[in-house]
Amino acid sequence: MTTTSIQTRPAIPHAVAVLGIVFASICFGLVPYFSRGLTEQGFAPYAVAFYRYFVAAITLLPVLIIHRKAWREITWGISAGVVMGFGWIGYVTALAKLPASTVGVLYMTYPVFTILIAWALFADAPTRRALFASGLIVLAAIIAGSPASVPIEYLPTLLISLLAPFGFGFGICVLVHRLSRIAPLARMASVSLGSILGLAPLVLSSEISDLLPRERSNWLLIVGIGLVTALVPQLIYTVCSPV
Repeated sequence: MTTTSIQTRPAIPHAVAVLGIVFASICFGLVPYFSRGLTEQGFAPYAVAFYRYFVAAITLLPVLIIHRKAWREITWGISAGVVMGFGWIGYVTALAKLPASTVGVLYMTYPVFTILIAWALFADAPTRRALFASGLIVLAAIIAGSPASVPIEYLPTLLISLLAPFGFGFGICVLVHRLSRIAPLARMASVSLGSILGLAPLVLSSEISDLLPRERSNWLLIVGIGLVTALVPQLIYTVCSPV
């Protein structure tokens, strides 16, 4: 009589997961370079956001078909993607008018939104350390967005830019609390698909000439924003963040 033992695959070591998050964050930090380059060429903010998620959504679409039985998790992922997609419209819009340093600091308030959303929607109460860190983040955001740093007439743009960290915070909460039960590629595929579905009405209502690159260098920016700031870091973040 033979017996078969089923061993679960070992989890990623915590230190490796932390390094993965750091690397992914560096890639996310390159968004202003690609985004501003595209907006300066005349691309609308929603078109830039669409291109950011398009590569991952199309590449990973077969993964969703394979995991279609996990439709509840996939639905959560798509909803998170829709919110994140609209959030990136605010981010790109702000980059077109404000310094990248200011918008970048405000985007880094996403841990605060993550804590609040996790507390409100998933009963994940924050620790004292998390609350203290959130206070420091809010203080940095206040300094970066103060009238001394940004003219008062750009206050609405600053508020619009906060849609991006809110969307990312919501995506993190869904990823950790609802998508950890499906494969990493399926998690990423559902979020990316949701993003382009949310942005599709705006893209479809635009002229084709406003969406297609006019120069070869623009194609490099599109590929860069899709791979360097989305597909690669999102995959790493999706695998490491639940750890």
